[in-house]
Amino acid sequence: MTDRAGTPPEPDPPAAADAAPGAPEGARKRHWLRWTALGVSVVVLIAAGVGWWFYRKLDGNITTDTTAADELRRYEKERPAAGTTAARNILLIGSDTRTGEGNSEYGRDKGTQRSDTTILLHLSAEKSSATAVSLPRDLMVTIPSCRKPDGTRTREQFAQFNWAFEFGGTACTIRTVEKLTGIRVDNHMVIDFRGFKKMVDAVDGVEICLKEPVDDPDAKLKLPAGRQTLDGEQALGFVRARKSIGNGSDTDRMDRQQQFLGALVNKVQSDGVLLNPTRLYPVLDAATKAITTDPGLDSLRDLYDLARTMRSIPTEKVQFLTVPRRPYSYDANRDELVQPAASQLFRQLREDKPVAVTPHTEESDKAGGRDTGAGTGTGSGADGKPDDADTPPPSATPTFTGRNAADGACS
Repeated sequence: MTDRAGTPPEPDPPAAADAAPGAPEGARKRHWLRWTALGVSVVVLIAAGVGWWFYRKLDGNITTDTTAADELRRYEKERPAAGTTAARNILLIGSDTRTGEGNSEYGRDKGTQRSDTTILLHLSAEKSSATAVSLPRDLMVTIPSCRKPDGTRTREQFAQFNWAFEFGGTACTIRTVEKLTGIRVDNHMVIDFRGFKKMVDAVDGVEICLKEPVDDPDAKLKLPAGRQTLDGEQALGFVRARKSIGNGSDTDRMDRQQQFLGALVNKVQSDGVLLNPTRLYPVLDAATKAITTDPGLDSLRDLYDLARTMRSIPTEKVQFLTVPRRPYSYDANRDELVQPAASQLFRQLREDKPVAVTPHTEESDKAGGRDTGAGTGTGSGADGKPDDADTPPPSATPTFTGRNAADGACS
């Protein structure tokens, strides 16, 4: 047959898959594009598979504490009401347990544990600020009747705060905090010695500054004076030491813990960690292995959302302070709340209202952690009761002694 011009028709071009070196240019190009698309698809599938494997691994690292959740449901009626805003309160508990891999070197396991460090972290509803309040382990509080690990129950008693964790673990600690503050704890995390060390090592250490050298055998810590970067083992000794750094008080130790946590927040928020997958994965791996959480925070997605919230808060709005307290009237080795300052702090957090922090001074330490500047309400009359004239108006932002993450540990 011929076409309308009377000439034989051109044969169909060869299939792309059969394109030979001598085939027309268009056929070779289509052949190349198809193989390129196939290669890209394979790479995407492999990457997705690897990403899913990493996700499942990290997600599986997290330990869920269902026991505390079950116990808290028993006492729902006596707990503070849930907040009406998007504000969030998370209780962070540093456990001094000697059980578990890597913890036995810090002492003999006696089958019990106490909360070495407890921090109530308040995230504002607008996610514009974070306030971390340290609760002294020696603070005298009312500990409710709690269920012990063997199924028996303790009696309600007035005792030092960290006994709550020994008596009834996380649930007892949460109920004690809620009874003390009137603030509902929405979530909790527990981290032990080994987990803390791994977190610090995962970010390649944290920088601190020492005015004097430290040699503390009990804390397994020996450091020269000056600026230096602590690894995980050194960091653990630094935040736990009492007698060898500063004045040896628990007050000084909590301030040091707050300095260190501020420096750690700065390090984790840096682009060198968050935007570098080779550095971010070890941090996530260490973090997920280190914590035991309630069911509301026991997935990688939950933790990512929390981390993203913290990432969005400016470091100067990440504040650390210790609840206003002073030596207990009947035992100078214990603490008691300073009122009305402590109640005002708890009210501000309950109502998701702002608080401000100012650096420690000799005067503020004497005031029990409450700034003594004008308008902060720490004056008193001749009868020893708070002086109403000095009480700040409801619209004022109360100020407490503390620091923010922007200060770092070398400020």
